[in-house]
Amino acid sequence: MLYPSIDSLMNKIDSKYSLVSVAAKRARHLQEEGKEKLDSYVSQKYVGKALEEIHAGELMMKEQESDAVYSDEK
Repeated sequence: MLYPSIDSLMNKIDSKYSLVSVAAKRARHLQEEGKEKLDSYVSQKYVGKALEEIHAGELMMKEQESDAVYSDEK
């Protein structure tokens, strides 16, 4: 993958694990419902489009509250 570069994406989201998680969830959403956030994309694939949205600042990761307990952490 050439665009966007991993270095530019790491400036937006601090860890590769978080980056993959956010991109995968957005790619699934794009595949099921569409609703693209950008006017044009370089990539034709859903994961590429999700990464382009992250690079453009249209998609961000929400911070987790430190005292929150989620259902998969019990």
